[in-house]
Amino acid sequence: MDRRNFVKKSGIVGLGLAVSPGLITACNTDPWFQISLAQWSLHKALNSGELKHLSFPEKAKRDFGITAVEYVSSFFRGLEVDKNYVGELKRITEYHGITNVLIMVDGEGALGAANADERYKAVENHHKWVEVAKFLGCHSIRVNARGPGGPEELARTASDGLRKLSEFAEPYDIGVIVENHGGLSSNGAWLSKVIKSVDLPNCGTLPDFGNFNIGNGEEYDRYLGIKELMPFAKGVSAKSYDFDEEGYETKIDYERMLKVVKKSGYRSYIGIEYEGGRLSEDEGIRATKLLLEKLR
Repeated sequence: MDRRNFVKKSGIVGLGLAVSPGLITACNTDPWFQISLAQWSLHKALNSGELKHLSFPEKAKRDFGITAVEYVSSFFRGLEVDKNYVGELKRITEYHGITNVLIMVDGEGALGAANADERYKAVENHHKWVEVAKFLGCHSIRVNARGPGGPEELARTASDGLRKLSEFAEPYDIGVIVENHGGLSSNGAWLSKVIKSVDLPNCGTLPDFGNFNIGNGEEYDRYLGIKELMPFAKGVSAKSYDFDEEGYETKIDYERMLKVVKKSGYRSYIGIEYEGGRLSEDEGIRATKLLLEKLR
């Protein structure tokens, strides 16, 4: 080999040695969040009977390639107290290698009720969901900070209800997480204050990209709200409605949202929650997943 070719070839090899480790690291780096599927994305199919509750986890994996799921309490149809039924759900998810992430709980009373007896009854109504979540291997139940009264009064009663529920859930190692879900809970500053006042490590938030209607036609700044709620987040809900020709969400700037989520240090599941009408539920789920993967 003449000197010229030797220098040329050795330079290429040297460059390869210098660059390859970085390239290998980049290729092997795990994504900074995983994708889960919220059951509400398929609420039309579930309510019509087209899709059965027990079939939801398998559909998530078979039709969308998603192996982590988030349940909605209403779709258990009261069978959450049936050990055989819940046992079958656990068997199905274990068989298909599916992770049960959380249960979104509704209709069990106001944790911020003004009357103490009503408030504590609501807390007790949530106990069974803590137990079901533990049995299924979920990390949290999602609850609502609702009740009567103005900001200060509701902050006091909601904090009390959340604290008592979180104290019950703590020995189960289950989180009690509050979603911005309309009214005062969609005010990021207000909900952050409530979580701070509870001051328990298993009480946090489930920031939702879309739920920032605080009432009377007023919308809270969604990007500010997500920023305020992310320090307490134990989950994130990627709400979606519709998409343009390039696959971007038409109402929510997903790139901006994900930058806020990432900057907070969050590194866990982001759940798809499609709620649009133009695309079918299956199409909306696929479009949301594609956008999340593209930006991830």
